[in-house]
Amino acid sequence: MDLHEVNQNDVVVSEALLQRWEARGISRRDFLAFCSATAAALALPLSFVPRIAEALEDARLPVIWLEFQSCTGDTEALLRANQPAVAEIILDAISLEYAETIMAAAGHQAEEAKNQAVEKYKGKYLAIVEGSIPTGDGGVYCTIGGESALDIVRRVCGNAAATIAVGNCATFGGIPKAAPNPTGALSVQQAVPGATVLNLPGCPVNATNLTATIVHFLTFGRLPATDRLGRPLFAHGKRIHDNCERRSHFDAGQYAETFGDSGHRQGWCLYKLGCKGPETFHNCPTVRYNEGTSWPVMAGHGCIGCSEPEFWDSMTPFYRRLPQVPGFGVEMTADKIGLGLAVGTAAAFAVHGVASAFRKGDAMESDKVKKEE
Repeated sequence: MDLHEVNQNDVVVSEALLQRWEARGISRRDFLAFCSATAAALALPLSFVPRIAEALEDARLPVIWLEFQSCTGDTEALLRANQPAVAEIILDAISLEYAETIMAAAGHQAEEAKNQAVEKYKGKYLAIVEGSIPTGDGGVYCTIGGESALDIVRRVCGNAAATIAVGNCATFGGIPKAAPNPTGALSVQQAVPGATVLNLPGCPVNATNLTATIVHFLTFGRLPATDRLGRPLFAHGKRIHDNCERRSHFDAGQYAETFGDSGHRQGWCLYKLGCKGPETFHNCPTVRYNEGTSWPVMAGHGCIGCSEPEFWDSMTPFYRRLPQVPGFGVEMTADKIGLGLAVGTAAAFAVHGVASAFRKGDAMESDKVKKEE
C-alpha cells in the first residue's frame, strides 16, 4: 500500500485512505490538519496521527444526540466549526441516528428513529446530551413526544456505551439550575447516576474538545481520563490563569482598573475587573474559539467561569473581583503585588489556587480520576 508522508517526523498515513477522504470532498490537507490538531488537543504525540486517521475511516459509531433545557449553543458550536472541516469529518465518521436540530424527520417519525436506534445499538452507541434535565412537577417543563426529559435521558443514557454531557447546562445544570431552580433542573450525572458520563462544560462547549473526545472514543474504545468532576484532563487539567496570555501582567502587578482604560487597551490582567480565570479549569487560552482565533480574555473580557459547577450562582457578580479567601490573600495580592510581593504571592497563588468563597449547591464529588493515556 502506498504511504503518504504527513510531516518530517516520518509519520505516515495510507495514501488510499487520503484519497477516499478527498473523494468525499475533504482535502488531504484539511484531514491531516484535523488529525494532527486532535492529537495535539489530546496531548498525544504525532505518532498517533495514523491511528486517529484509521479510526475515523473504519468506524461509523452510532450517536444519539439529545437536547433538553438549553439554547442549542453546543449544537451550533459543532456545526459551525470549519477550520479544519470539523463538522464534516466528525459527521462522516459517526452515524448520527437522532439529533432533532438537524435531522430531516420530525414528530413521531423522529422519535421512532431514536427508539429503534436505542434497541438496535443497545450498549454500543454514544449518547450526547445538551441541556439540563427538569424534574419539577413530574417533569412537565420539558417533554418530547409525550415523554419527560428525565425518562428519555435515563432510557437513552442508561443503554449507551457512554455518554458525553456537553455545555454547562448538561454537565452541572447551568443557568436553568441556578437559584431558585424553578424547574428542578439536574445535570446528566445527577439524573442518571449509574451511567458512564463524561462532562464537557463550557458555555458553549468548545467544538475542538468535543471532537477530540469523540475521536478518542473512536480510537481507543473508551473515554479520556477525567478529573474528580468527570471532566477530561486534556481539556480541564489546568487553570485558565496558568496559561493565560495576560499572566505576565498579573505577575508584574499590572491590572486594568476599568474597561477601556490604558491598562485594558494594553492587554493587562483583568483580575480586578472580575476575571474568574484563577479558579476556572479549562483550556480556553490554548484551544480558543472561533476557529482558534480568540477567546474572551484575549478579546478583553474576563473569564466568567462557565466550565465550573454552579457558575451562575458562585461566579456572580461577574464583574466583582475574587474575594479575599482566608489563607490565600488574593485581595492583598492584587493590591500589593507591585510593591515587592510579586514572587511570593504569585508562587502561593500557583501552588494553592483559589477556592471560591461563594460555593453552594451540590457540586458533584465523584472520584473518577483515571490514569492518563
